Amino acid sequence: MVRLIRLITLAPGHFHAALVQKHARPGIHPRTHIYAPLDSDTVAHVSRIARFNLRPDHPTAWDMELHACSDYLERFVREQAGNTVVLSGRNQPKIAWMQAAVDNGLHVLADKPWIIDPADFSKLQQLLTKAELRELIVWDILTERFEITNLLQRKLVRDAEIFGSWQTSTPEEPALMLRSVHFLNKRVDGESLVRPWWWFDRRIAGEALADVGTHLADLAIGLVAPDQALDFQSDIHMVSAAQQPLTISEEQFRQVTRLPGFVPELEPYLDGGQLLYCGDQTVNFRLRGVHVRLNTVWEWDSPGHDTHECTARGTRSIISIRQRPHSPPELYVSATCPHDHADLMKRLRQKCLSMPQEFAGLSVADQGTEGHLQIPPRWRSSHEDHFALVMDEYIRYFQSPQSIPAWERPNALARYYITTQAVALLRASH
Repeated sequence: MVRLIRLITLAPGHFHAALVQKHARPGIHPRTHIYAPLDSDTVAHVSRIARFNLRPDHPTAWDMELHACSDYLERFVREQAGNTVVLSGRNQPKIAWMQAAVDNGLHVLADKPWIIDPADFSKLQQLLTKAELRELIVWDILTERFEITNLLQRKLVRDAEIFGSWQTSTPEEPALMLRSVHFLNKRVDGESLVRPWWWFDRRIAGEALADVGTHLADLAIGLVAPDQALDFQSDIHMVSAAQQPLTISEEQFRQVTRLPGFVPELEPYLDGGQLLYCGDQTVNFRLRGVHVRLNTVWEWDSPGHDTHECTARGTRSIISIRQRPHSPPELYVSATCPHDHADLMKRLRQKCLSMPQEFAGLSVADQGTEGHLQIPPRWRSSHEDHFALVMDEYIRYFQSPQSIPAWERPNALARYYITTQAVALLRASH
């Protein structure tokens, strides 16, 4: 018997909460419930869902019951209006809301980050243990897993004939480097993004490494230890972290929040009339002996869209994802030893021909010093479209919980150990 997923969105404060519903999916009941305060975040969320219903191409048909009131948390627990809680908003209280959901027998579909403070790591351990005992799913909205260049890079790194093994590395020259650049002032779903004031409060939203760093940590784990369960206590060794804040003027703050100026809550982050935001943050650590560097960057104005880069250094080849602001990410492969270039190109072409049917059409353009993988346009999808793929995955696991890989739970702990320990290192460096 097919069970329908019945969504409850709790306190939506981030546009990702709406993107979960951008595309209707079989297996999800069209009537959804929202429990939230009556504030600008809730109004923005309702507006986004309404636009999905009203768009001319492939409109959705969501019915919405809105419970906008001061006692929304109590009503959420008391009324049990669905079976899956969607969380994407303020990050600081998220772990408490996840605990409330699991305590009341509800599955959880939560956007990253689940926790932003090292002190909350033990709460996450307890939560995942309780969810497992109660046979409840606690699932992370990890959209970057579905980006085609990330998928292909994982496949190539696992091929010893192409990649070899991980290079011997150091914190100064890591074997694996991931960098993500995000922009505060940008457009989402065709509209200028309005950010709430709390987005700029690290006590509520978290550091960049705690937030965006979740994606990078997950990708790093998938490259170094694919489909393997990690022990965060023995497999991860933190090394160092550093940061350089981004300075935001009051005029820029007004532009992106639509507020008249800096709010009193942000006073701790003001310096000379300027707001100091997360900016450029870096952490170095060892993952099963491989030196890894994660770099999260926030800049002000977007010249195109957010960008992602990743370089994996093997004994046979270096496999890199590079992205320009106005272009999709691209995948490049170069021989570690230049004399092996011709042989590597031959192996790459053979690999493309042996790919499963869903990757048919992949080819290699030899650019002299590296190969550029030619990805068919039909494989390309946007960040927003990746949410539909996350939902497809969640629907599949909701119907068949026993099919969830055994490594997912320990590796959820591993990625949040990386991000929260990065925060601890940043604080210690102040």
